[in-house]
Amino acid sequence: MNLVRRQFLQVAAGAAVLPTSSRFAWAQAYPARPVRMIVPFGPGGNADVFGRIIAQKLSEQVGKQFYVENISGAGGNIGVGRAALAAPDGYTILITPPSYVINPALYDKIPYDARKSFDPVTLAVSTTVVLAVHPSAVRRPTASVQPMRISSRVAFVARSIRALRKCG
Repeated sequence: MNLVRRQFLQVAAGAAVLPTSSRFAWAQAYPARPVRMIVPFGPGGNADVFGRIIAQKLSEQVGKQFYVENISGAGGNIGVGRAALAAPDGYTILITPPSYVINPALYDKIPYDARKSFDPVTLAVSTTVVLAVHPSAVRRPTASVQPMRISSRVAFVARSIRALRKCG
């Protein structure tokens, strides 16, 4: 009877450890297939060049293929929207300039939520974005630009951007 109890306890302990050991084995196997990196602009631009450099370096370091897929259109909204619809399994990465944060102020409808659709991984490139208009279109520039807080970074978004478009 003591032997049966001991065998039962060994099987139970093995069954309890099995789910955790399979999770560790799965985590070590990433990536098991090629990883798609979506660049929401056409080939040859800044985002595409940086995306290809990052994909090449990741492929070399990890030993698996990372490839760039350019999905351009609507100021980057189509590609960013496609990335937002992808399964959250780590096999789709979005490489995008700050336009994905600015576009909600420019477009009435966008296919993603800039705050909820993505989890930031890293800041790969730092850049400056400038909103410039003809001097005759400037009415009250300090009143038209308001800060908006996103993920502990401050992005300045023109709230009256539609008024500026009408002036130009």
